[in-house]
Formats: sequence, structure tokens, C-alpha cells
Amino acid sequence: MAKYRKYSKEFQLQAAKLVTEQGYSYDKAAQRLGTTGFSVRNWVRKFQQTGELSSKAESQPKVDDIRQLRKQLVQLKMENEILKKAAAYFAKESL
Repeated sequence: MAKYRKYSKEFQLQAAKLVTEQGYSYDKAAQRLGTTGFSVRNWVRKFQQTGELSSKAESQPKVDDIRQLRKQLVQLKMENEILKKAAAYFAKESL
């Protein structure tokens, strides 16, 4: 027999905010919180219907910003690694 966990309203709301405000996918949020993507999806829908959470259309600019910032972060990390290697190379050359 399946055992169902009962989550507090605060937990459910924070899980829903991971999706709508932080840009997580339902499955990624669920994985981080130890629940199911189906549950997170239902919580998002429930809180949007009650008005406790902004709709996806309203939060889309935030999600787009987060995606853009993540891409920039990856690019900057790559550039940083290249600069570290170049600095190490030139440090060897000057010895």
C-alpha cells in the first residue's frame, strides 16, 4: 500500500515558488525537495488559483532573466578557466 506524506502549506508554497519564481522545472523542484513532480505541479496550480502565487505569465520575465543569468554564468566560468590557463602558461614562460 502506498504511503502518502502530508506537507505543510508553507512547504507547498515554497516548492511552488521554486517553479514560478526561481525557474525550476517541476521535476527539478521535486527532486530537490524529495517529493514528486506531480505534487509540485498541483501545488503551483492550487496557489495560482487561490491568488497566493502569481500566474506563470506574470512570472515569465523572472524565469527568462534567470535563464539568461545562468547562461552568462556558464560563459563567465569558461572564460575564467581560459584566463587561469593563460596566466599559468605565461607564468611558466617568465621563469
